[in-house]
Amino acid sequence: MIAQYTQAAIVSELKRLATPASVDSIPSSAMQEDHVSMGWGAARKLRRAVDGLARVLAVEVLTAARALDLRAPLTPAPATGAVVALLREAGVEGPGPDRHLSPEIQAAVDLVLDGRVRAAAEQHTGPLR
Repeated sequence: MIAQYTQAAIVSELKRLATPASVDSIPSSAMQEDHVSMGWGAARKLRRAVDGLARVLAVEVLTAARALDLRAPLTPAPATGAVVALLREAGVEGPGPDRHLSPEIQAAVDLVLDGRVRAAAEQHTGPLR
């Protein structure tokens, strides 16, 4: 459940980051200037949102792979199996004893961010758009 709690917290942060940066605009100079560059703040929020989304997707991949392991001997579709195999090659283990998940979540994040999860699936599906 820790992975799901982590994901829920990130999704809550993503909802907060979705508030437009322009709501922080403050009139100044006796109402003569009410424009403030919101670009820098919006870009920082976007960067945090992209990072958060990568973490949410990584936890989804991690937990889906674990669920598939628990359904053995059923086998997933080829694209899904390729992603699970990629996770295992990266040292992300399947179900087992309780353990610290942060390294496994980070490994999954790295696979999502560098495009290897998508590439593994695309070997079987063709381009995903």
